[in-house]
Amino acid sequence: MDIDNEAIDEVVLALLHLNLCDQNRAWKGLDWPALKRLHIKGLIHDPVSRAKSVGLTEKGLHEAERLFTKYFVRRNSGPEGQCS
Repeated sequence: MDIDNEAIDEVVLALLHLNLCDQNRAWKGLDWPALKRLHIKGLIHDPVSRAKSVGLTEKGLHEAERLFTKYFVRRNSGPEGQCS
């Protein structure tokens, strides 16, 4: 199986956005290799610590919000079930 790590990284970052607390921290109970790649890309602070959360960088916060919207926000303009 050929896994698309870039797609995994995008979704993990989007899920970190879903978990945000204290403005820039999120629970880090996600795939460790993906968290390491996000750290290397400068999107999160070093996830290797005793803390149960990880800090997102300013760049990471903006990218996480963009990806959350891309993957998880519905685009319909009217009430559900109605045609527009």
